This record gives sequence, C-alpha cells and structure tokens, in this order.
Amino acid sequence: MKKTLLACSCITIVLLSKNNSVLAQDHQLVEKWHTDSVLKTPESVLYDGENKVLYTSNIGGAPAGKNGKGSIGKVGLDGKIMQVEWVTGLNGPKGLGRFGNTLYAADVDEVVAIDIKAAKIINHYPVKDAQFLNDITVDDKGVVYVSDSKLGKIHKIENGTVSTIAENVNGVNGLLAVKKDLYVLASGALWKFNGDKKTKLADGMDQSTDGVEMVKPGEFVVSCWTGAIYFVKEDGTKQQMLDTRTQKINSADIGYDSKSRIVYVPTFFKNSIVAYELK
Repeated sequence: MKKTLLACSCITIVLLSKNNSVLAQDHQLVEKWHTDSVLKTPESVLYDGENKVLYTSNIGGAPAGKNGKGSIGKVGLDGKIMQVEWVTGLNGPKGLGRFGNTLYAADVDEVVAIDIKAAKIINHYPVKDAQFLNDITVDDKGVVYVSDSKLGKIHKIENGTVSTIAENVNGVNGLLAVKKDLYVLASGALWKFNGDKKTKLADGMDQSTDGVEMVKPGEFVVSCWTGAIYFVKEDGTKQQMLDTRTQKINSADIGYDSKSRIVYVPTFFKNSIVAYELK
C-alpha cells in the first residue's frame, strides 16, 4: 500500500512538474494602452527608441490607390497622438523601416524615403511592375527589403538600386532582416532565407500573416491581419496569444520595443494603435 502511494505521489509530482513547465513557457499579451481612434487606417507601426516615438502608416484611402491620401503619423510612447498626419503626400503606405535619420515606407509601387528630422519626403524608389508593396525591413548596413504581396516577390534597394531577390513566394508579406538572415512571412508560415537557402521554421498560423518581430534569437512575435497574434519559436512550436477576429479588430504590421517588451498593434479599420506588454 505504501509503495502504491509512493508511486502515485511520484507520478503526481512528475505531472505537476510537466504542467508547471508548460505554464512557464506560456506567453501572454497584457494591454497597456490604446490610442484614440483618430488615425487613418493604420497598417504598420514602427518603434523608434532613439527619438522615443512611434511612426504609423495611414493608408487613408484605398490600399492600392494612387490618390495622395496616405500619410505617416506620430504617436507618443504613452499612447498620445502627436500628429495624425506628420508627413503627407503618400498614396497607400504600409510597411515601415528605419535606418539612421531616414524612414522608409512601402507605398503601392514605390518605396518612399523620409528625412525624420526635416519631416519631408526626400526620395522615391520606383519598383518596376510592382502592384502591392507591403512590408519593409532594413538590415544593419542600410539595405532595404520590400515585399510585393500581389506578385509574390521580394525586392531589395541597395545604394539606390532596386533588384528582385525572390519570386513566386505566395502570400508574402512580413519581412525581418537579422544579420545575414531574412525572415519571411507567407500564407501562414514563417521562413528563413539565407542566400539561396530557404527553410520553413513554422506554419499553421492564420493565412493572413502580416508582421514579424524577434523577441530573442529563435523566438518571434507574429501578427495576422485578421486579428491573431502568435508567439513562434524557430523549432516550429507556436502559441496563439491574442485573437480578436470575432470582434473584427485587425492586428496588422506590428512594432516592438525589445527593452520594455511592448508590442504595438495597428488595428487598421479601428483607426487606433494598441500597446501590449509581452509577458
């Protein structure tokens, strides 16, 4: 009888230990604040720790429209709107990237360069035959990468020259450059591109995968436009941390503050930014 009780106790301890291990690995998003709903269809948000500000792309009109209604807004790290339209004259801006004093925006069929200090557009980089430029990332050398979701292509801009580095990437959207690796979101999957080598890291997420940010090497936060956010590991495991799909609240191209572990989520049609602490 004692042996049976001891065996049962050992099993219970093992099970509890395993359960605690699972719980310890769980992550959650805890809302810190949300902005007023005055932005103009915000598609992307970019954290700028140096200037202590968030930039957000306002589509303004039709996502692929060439109507001049697009703009870039500025939001404080406390969630206060600084300027709804800080820089105007864009069309349907989406993904944002920064290198030094230059902010880059994917704008339908071109990449627009903005001088942050002067708050004005300083250059345009047309992408031949582009139809729906979507996300942007910039590597540590200042090379810009931009996805075309409609054509399934990835382009790069280096020393002012535009070239195509990948084609037939169905549903391509989110990009993240980390050293020599380019992380790519496409149709519910996270890939790692390194030169000609392409490795699928994780799949099975909502098909509208949109934004990707690295928490630490091998761990990522991935957003899906329809309203889902996942914690994803390079070994393929994933956990859904947020689901606002039934509420029809989008979670488009996210930003991330790695020091404070804050995830910034643009809600698209709800015209606001929501800040969540990653636990």
